[in-house]
Amino acid sequence: MKKRILILTASFGEGHNSAARGIRDGLARVAAADAEIELRDLFPEAYGALNEIVRRTYLAVINRWPSSWGYVYRWLDGITNFDERFERFSRVKQRFTHVIQRFQPHVIVSTFPAYPHLLRQILETNPEGLHRCKSVVVITDSITVNAVWYRCDADYFLPPNEQSAVVLRTAGVAPEKIKTFGFPVSPKFADFMQDRQLPSSDSEPRVLYMIHAATRRAPELVRRLAGLGIDLTVTIGRAEKLGPAIEEASGGRKIKIVGWTDELPRMLHDSDVLIGKAGGATVQETIAGGCPMIINHVVSGQEEGNARLIVETNSGVIARSPREVVAQVQRAFADDAKQWRKWAANISKLSRPRASLDIAEFLMSL
Repeated sequence: MKKRILILTASFGEGHNSAARGIRDGLARVAAADAEIELRDLFPEAYGALNEIVRRTYLAVINRWPSSWGYVYRWLDGITNFDERFERFSRVKQRFTHVIQRFQPHVIVSTFPAYPHLLRQILETNPEGLHRCKSVVVITDSITVNAVWYRCDADYFLPPNEQSAVVLRTAGVAPEKIKTFGFPVSPKFADFMQDRQLPSSDSEPRVLYMIHAATRRAPELVRRLAGLGIDLTVTIGRAEKLGPAIEEASGGRKIKIVGWTDELPRMLHDSDVLIGKAGGATVQETIAGGCPMIINHVVSGQEEGNARLIVETNSGVIARSPREVVAQVQRAFADDAKQWRKWAANISKLSRPRASLDIAEFLMSL
């Protein structure tokens, strides 16, 4: 009998979706013939257009006023009983219940912290009527792990690194419930595990600038970077309207502008430094790719730990203004790339490009 695995995500953050897709793709490689997999985002299914309004509002707040989100984050972290808050999501619970009854999963994998709380409430109200299954929580934040992730009933918690596992153990989570495989990045990262080519005096440093936030300052940063004599690639994702401004900012210098792409594993492997925000997925993907990082945007609360992971392991640096970013790029490659070599050596120790494959094998063993 095939193992039925239900993967649940939410569209409120890049980390949730990236982790869910990584687990799905890892299972597809490891156990394609032995598993039935469903990946669902139950919030838009339950709330439709309202969910999209909430999602856009959330993204606007964290991108335009990142420090303000810290107040919400700390409020959530201080809650000791989440039952009353999650009682309000009756539509999601109805949808969730229907999916469990229809699919009858052996394992439910949650990459968004609401689901394990909702699952417990569903099982309490349907003690005999629902198929019993294992609950696995995949945590997408590092170090500053909000209590909403672990103040819930689950069989296993999968933090992205040992630094985050320490947080869970300190908070009282049973050590046997904690499994640290790494963040489930795309299994494509495992295809680029060969040693990184060192920068040489005969070639320009390869810098990848991913624009996810702080878009108002992006043209200024591109203008400054374009004058450094580097091999610059700028990704704008689906923000196509930003393309002309970036092109103009280049001042006619040769840069590569990339829209949405699924080639990030290769791009990170081929780059010497990534410039980008401290999002859960972005930081974990740059770690998996062994690419040192210059962080230029940090959302207060949930992204602070991701930034700390890079800084405290000396795998990169925080530089919030365009002027600071340029200074750090110059510093990285000065003196025969002395600083870059330290960053690269340290981030390679954190890298777990096979994490999604290892997680898939673990899920199949349950």
